[in-house]
Amino acid sequence: MRSKVAYFGVFIALALIFSYIETLIPFQIGIPGVKLGLANLIIVVALYKTGGKEACLLSVTRVVLSGFIFGNLFSILYSLAGGLLSLAIMVLLKRNGGFSVIGVSIAGGVMHNVGQLIVAMLVVETFSVVYYVPALLIAGLITGMIIGVAANEMLKRLINIDM
Repeated sequence: MRSKVAYFGVFIALALIFSYIETLIPFQIGIPGVKLGLANLIIVVALYKTGGKEACLLSVTRVVLSGFIFGNLFSILYSLAGGLLSLAIMVLLKRNGGFSVIGVSIAGGVMHNVGQLIVAMLVVETFSVVYYVPALLIAGLITGMIIGVAANEMLKRLINIDM
């Protein structure tokens, strides 16, 4: 039990550090809200090392803490919507067993953007933001692939560590 709490603390710390690092990186491609999602690297690793429940708790905790530290209430709302939808899909695909870590991460990246787009439609009360879909899907695919490759490499190095 103690080791799970310790690992959870380490995962939270790493996710918050990656969230902070991401605020320092000028990653602008002209589409509002598109980020690399470095903290999601920790979520993907946690999903494979600890399971869906722990990854969900980690994701929600990270979103709320980083939202209060680096963002605002709207950033928490958008991140929670994207993060929970993303995690739900990643848990299902991982459980299915037919997808690699990279494939699961790509699906998570795409669904994160879909979740945020749904919230944006509800907040602005219009479907006009649907024009962002192609760009957000491509961005989610690319960032999901980058995070998936990094997570896959991390998991190879953590193979002997039980959590």
